[in-house]
Amino acid sequence: MSVSAPAAPRTLNTFLGRWTMYRFTVWVLLALAAWSFVLSFAGVLFYTPAELGATAATAVASTLITSRVAGLLLRTRPQTDSSLITGLLLYFLFWPSTEGAQLGAVALAGAVATASKYLLAFRRRHIFNPAAVGAFVVALTGLGGAVWWVATPGMLIAVLPAAVLVLYRNRLLPMAGIFVLTAAAVTMARFLAAGESLPGALTTIAVSYPLVFLAGFMLTEPLTLPPLRVQRLLEAAVVGVLFSVPLSLGPVMMSPELALLAGNLLAFAMGQRGAVRLRLLETRELTPTARELVFEPSRPVRFRAGQYVELAVPHFEPDSRGSRRIFSITTPPAEPGTVAVGLRVADSGSSFKTALLRMRPGAEVGATTVAGDFLLPRDAHTPVLMIASGIGITPFISQLRQIRGEDRDIVLVYAASSVDELAYAGELRELNVRVLVCTPSDPGISGWTWLGPVLPDAAVLSREIPDISGRAVYVSGSPRAVAAARKAVRGAGGRRIRTDPFLGY
Repeated sequence: MSVSAPAAPRTLNTFLGRWTMYRFTVWVLLALAAWSFVLSFAGVLFYTPAELGATAATAVASTLITSRVAGLLLRTRPQTDSSLITGLLLYFLFWPSTEGAQLGAVALAGAVATASKYLLAFRRRHIFNPAAVGAFVVALTGLGGAVWWVATPGMLIAVLPAAVLVLYRNRLLPMAGIFVLTAAAVTMARFLAAGESLPGALTTIAVSYPLVFLAGFMLTEPLTLPPLRVQRLLEAAVVGVLFSVPLSLGPVMMSPELALLAGNLLAFAMGQRGAVRLRLLETRELTPTARELVFEPSRPVRFRAGQYVELAVPHFEPDSRGSRRIFSITTPPAEPGTVAVGLRVADSGSSFKTALLRMRPGAEVGATTVAGDFLLPRDAHTPVLMIASGIGITPFISQLRQIRGEDRDIVLVYAASSVDELAYAGELRELNVRVLVCTPSDPGISGWTWLGPVLPDAAVLSREIPDISGRAVYVSGSPRAVAAARKAVRGAGGRRIRTDPFLGY
């Protein structure tokens, strides 16, 4: 269970964590679609409500039907949220129409996009953004092409805040920012060189180019991203340049979707990992409200201590949190034969956790993504402060297991709702780490220092860790606990802070 300071406010992360990134994106895209109808009825958009409705219905129906057919043929359970996202993205890319030929192009784009998830894939993980593939292939056929009509002033009013929310939820604002800045700078240079005025160029870029939409909903599609932040920033810069420069290869002209596909290929080359099947070996009780699930992967899983894995557990009638969730890996990379995750069971009312916790040894789940930058400093001489709240201890366990036996200066502040909820307490006693524990009562563990019932404030941190300004600080736990701890660290003089808020807990 997560613990926070008494005055910790409810954060935006807490609110957004009610949904998985996929389900949240569906809701946001549906809201944008609704906004487009509002603009149409108001006469702001050139397209009629009938044209918008016909295009939206065709795009979504095509992706859903193709997904169901592929599921039957390949004996897999289709991801409804993923299909909806692809269909809604195509709705915003193709020219709205009620004409059969135009709708046929949209339907073809939806079918191609869905098929690409299975055909253009590596180890059951698709390489390219499906909507971009669909749009690009239709353009090659000459039947039509993406016009990105979403890039209009009226739509930007809603697209901008919607994209910011999705990017914030998925912790991808820096990547999107690099893309937008790069694309805008290169395009601006081209306009100015052609004699365009600065105000005119700025206006055109802002309201007529799909920078925000592509950054918020397509460039940052989770399954096509490289695992590390620096790799993602490089991909964003490359796509930004390609997006802005009018290149051509024979009859094929550069387009937003082609620029994105090139970025996807770069991401794959930089280490995008294919999906892995995980077979459950055992379920261990960590605390009365937490479990650790230990899996055997179908092939070795490459990861770094502190990273997370996304598990896919298809099940009947998934709730608003969907059928895929992210969990920190608790095993060390030095033991690739097993992959374990820790999770709370107190909120197992979610359909995902109910299905996951009902699994018996031998059952299999899919690991679709391994990524994250919650990594310890490469310099082993850098002193570290870890602050864990509840199940937020899991990424630290992987890190501490990995460096077992090394002489590193590490202080762990560990908060839990009760002494019984101190997961991995026995193992932590054996590791070379100083522990400051925060529980309602003193656990009486030899070598540990009890700080009281709540996470320490700035004054307590300054007293207990006087060299905090020189430490690399890592904070993990619920969004409210992370926000409170971050504020306390700042107040105590800490500067280098990395956070890992556990959304949805």
